[in-house]
Amino acid sequence: MAIEKTDTLVIGAGQAGVAMSEHLSKLDVPHIVLERNRIAERWRSERWDSLVCNGPAWHDRFPGLEFEGADPDAFIPKEKVADYFEAYARKFNAPIRTGVEVKKVTRNVGRPGFTVETSAGVIEASRVVAATGPFQKPIIPPVAPKDDGLVQIHSAQYRNPAQLPEGAVLVVGAGSSGVQIADELQRAGKKVYLSVGAHDRPPRAYRNRDFCWWLGVLGEWDAAAMKPGTEHVTIAVSGARGGETIDFRRLAHEGMTLVGMTKAFENGVVSFQPDLAANIARGDANYLELLDAADAYIERNGLDLPLEPEARRMLPDPDCLTNPVLELDLAKAGITSVVWATGFAVDYSWLQVSAFDDKGKPKHQRGVSSEPGVYFVGLPWLSRRGSTFIWGVWHDAKLIADHIATQRKYAAYRDAGQRNQ
Repeated sequence: MAIEKTDTLVIGAGQAGVAMSEHLSKLDVPHIVLERNRIAERWRSERWDSLVCNGPAWHDRFPGLEFEGADPDAFIPKEKVADYFEAYARKFNAPIRTGVEVKKVTRNVGRPGFTVETSAGVIEASRVVAATGPFQKPIIPPVAPKDDGLVQIHSAQYRNPAQLPEGAVLVVGAGSSGVQIADELQRAGKKVYLSVGAHDRPPRAYRNRDFCWWLGVLGEWDAAAMKPGTEHVTIAVSGARGGETIDFRRLAHEGMTLVGMTKAFENGVVSFQPDLAANIARGDANYLELLDAADAYIERNGLDLPLEPEARRMLPDPDCLTNPVLELDLAKAGITSVVWATGFAVDYSWLQVSAFDDKGKPKHQRGVSSEPGVYFVGLPWLSRRGSTFIWGVWHDAKLIADHIATQRKYAAYRDAGQRNQ
C-alpha cells in the first residue's frame, strides 16, 4: 500500500484548522487537514445547549465572512458558529478529511519530515501543524469526592438543567462557563451554590461600546503575555440573553449562594477557602479599572459617547459575602450534583516529538515550535491576548503559514543546489 505524501499536515478542523487551511491555500502550500469528527465538532457536541459566543458577531468572526443574516451586535448560538466554519471551509474548498483520527506522529530518522499514523493509513509530511486547540482534556481537580451518590460532571458534559437530578447544585468555577451554567440552573429553579475563585469581570458594554471594542482601542488585545501572577485568573463575561455584565452580587440577591474556592470534601462535608470577599474585590477592581481607562480614552480623544454613571453603582453586599459559608453538609444543603467548571488541559500524547517542556506544555514562539517542522495554532496567548478569540486565531494562523512558506523557499533553494552539484 502506497504511503501518501504532503507538504503540510494540519491536525484538527476547528476554527484553528480552518484558518490554517485558508492561509496555506492562499500561499499555494500543498496540505491536508485531518479531523477525527466533524468540522468544528467541539462547538456542536462539547458545549451546553444554550451557549452563545462571548463576543458580538462583528468581532467573533474571520475577516473574510460575516454571519449571514445576523445583527452585528448579536451573540451567535453555538450551532450557527459551527455552521459558519463549515461554510467558511467550503468558500475556498479546504482539503479537509473528516472521520480520520491521528494516532501517532514521529520524526523520520535520517531523512526530512514526519510519519503520521492515522485511522485511514499512513501519511508522510514535511511539516505538521497541531490545530487541536486548548479544550482537549477536561480537568476535574483531585479534591473531587469519591461519592457514588453525588452526580458529578464537567462543564464539557453539561447540556441543560434537565440533565441533573432533583436537588441543589454546587458549581465549582466562576469563569465564563461556570457563571453562565450557574445562572441558567438558577433560572430553571435550582438552588445553586457557586464556588468563586480569582477572576476578572469586564463590563459587557460601557458608554455604548462593547468590551471587545474597548480592549481593542486600549491595546489590550495586543498584550504579548499575561501579567505576572494572573495565570490562574479566569474571566467572567457572557453573551447570554443579548449580552450582560456578570454581577455576582446580583446573582446572590436573586438567590444564589456564593462561596470561596472549593477546598476539600470529607465525610459528606465540603469546605471552602475564606477568600470569597478577596476574589469579589479583585473582580470589582478589574471592572472599575476598565471603566477608568475607557473614560480616560474618551476624554483624551474627544469622543461623544453618552455618560453612564449607573455603571459604577454596586449592589449592597449579600449575606453570603459578609458572612461567608466555609463549609456545607451536602445532605443538609440538599446538594445532589456538582458541575466542575474547572477548565481543560491539552493532550498531545499522539505528537511524539521533542516539542514540549517537562510539564507537557508546547515549547514555541508565536506557534513556531522548538522542534523544526512542528507548529501549534489555536492556543490561548499563542502570540497575544487576542489569540483566545476567533479573529485572533485567524491572525495567528497567518503568521504560521507565512513561516511555512518561507521555510519552503529555503528548502527549494537547498534542493536546487543539490541537483546542480
